[in-house]
Amino acid sequence: MAALVVSIAGRSYRIACGDGEEARLEELVRYVESKIFSMHESFGAIGEQRLNVMAAIAIADEAADARDRVQALEVELKEIREKMSSLETLRQEEVARHMTIISETTARVDRAIAALTKQAVARNDFV
Repeated sequence: MAALVVSIAGRSYRIACGDGEEARLEELVRYVESKIFSMHESFGAIGEQRLNVMAAIAIADEAADARDRVQALEVELKEIREKMSSLETLRQEEVARHMTIISETTARVDRAIAALTKQAVARNDFV
C-alpha cells in the first residue's frame, strides 16, 4: 500500500492509497483544491472550515448528479437491450416464416416439374 503526503487548503495530510493509484489520488487532491479555491473566489474569507464544507458539498452534489445520470443511462440501456431482444425474436420468427415459404414453394415447384414430366412422358414429348 502506498502513501502520499498531499496539501489541501494549505494543510498537509498523509493519505494511503493502493499501489499504482498515486497519480489518481494526486488528481483528486488537485480537484478538491480547485473546488476550495473556486469557493474562496466566490465567497471570499468565510472561514476555512465552512469553505471546506461547502466545497465538499459541491463535490458531493456533482457525484450525486453523476450517479443519477449513470442510473438513467442504465435504465435506458436495459430498455435498449430488451428492445434488441424483442427485435431478435421477431427476426428469428421472420427467418423461420421465410424458410417455411421457401420450403413450401420448393415443394410446389417440384410437384409442378413432376407433373409436367409425367405429362411429357405420357405424350412421348420427352426428348
